[in-house]
Amino acid sequence: MERTTSIALGSVVVAAVVLALKFLAYLLTGSVALYSDALESIINVAAALTALIALRVASRPADANHPYGHSKAEYFSAVAEGVLIVLAALSIAREAIPALQQPRPVDAAPAGLLVNLGASVLNALWAGVLLRTGRAARSPALLADGRHVLSDVVTSVGVLVGVLLARLTGLHWLDPLLALLVALNILWSGWNLMRESVGGLMDAGVDPATEARLRQAMSQHAEGALEMHDLRTRHAGRMTFVEFHLVVPGTMSVQEAHAICDRLEDAIRAEIEGAAVTIHVEPQDKAKHHGVLVI
Repeated sequence: MERTTSIALGSVVVAAVVLALKFLAYLLTGSVALYSDALESIINVAAALTALIALRVASRPADANHPYGHSKAEYFSAVAEGVLIVLAALSIAREAIPALQQPRPVDAAPAGLLVNLGASVLNALWAGVLLRTGRAARSPALLADGRHVLSDVVTSVGVLVGVLLARLTGLHWLDPLLALLVALNILWSGWNLMRESVGGLMDAGVDPATEARLRQAMSQHAEGALEMHDLRTRHAGRMTFVEFHLVVPGTMSVQEAHAICDRLEDAIRAEIEGAAVTIHVEPQDKAKHHGVLVI
């Protein structure tokens, strides 16, 4: 958690530097598209701050009011980032639509374009750091921030190409048109972020491939049991909760049943690091014999 918090703090610094560079590029060129790119960087700063706060909250240990911990706080960060992205898109559209109706020449000053390109390179490098760390730490907040920064890089490259084309061809309407396309791209990015985050808040289960691996591992390490059924999983930030019913012979001792549970817990955690496992042991007359994992 200290590693992810440090990365989140670094993200705030990088976002602030990129914001300053992009606004400088806009001032040097007067491009509406570059202005829209700079506006999105404001969202990057807010998103980075939100992710940092969420990670600090998520790092708090379980307490009396939150016995399952605070890991879901990271999903709130991603949802908030999605909302900010929508607001940025609306701001961009407000600037671009009048400019599209009355296009004006763009000053494609080389210095301004180079400044924007430098900001994009910095963003691309940092997006890689965020995505690698987010995947390794299974952090929804860092992954959301990384995907947003990466989409910002794609947007910036498109904007730079568009500004050059507007300057070279004399088609000045290309500049505000690209700004509108930037707004649409941002909206799509925001929708995906919110969709994934809401899935986490709604206790979405693991993906089918992971569940299949879980079932196979459980079947291989449940020697002595008769059946397993009612398998349920859910995500909560970096945590994954797994619970199911384990059917054993009615004459089996508690100690023997407990040994099977220990093996199953180890097998599950080998598939999903740090999984929280709950097993309900039942006698053989509780077997369902239908749609269940049979040993």
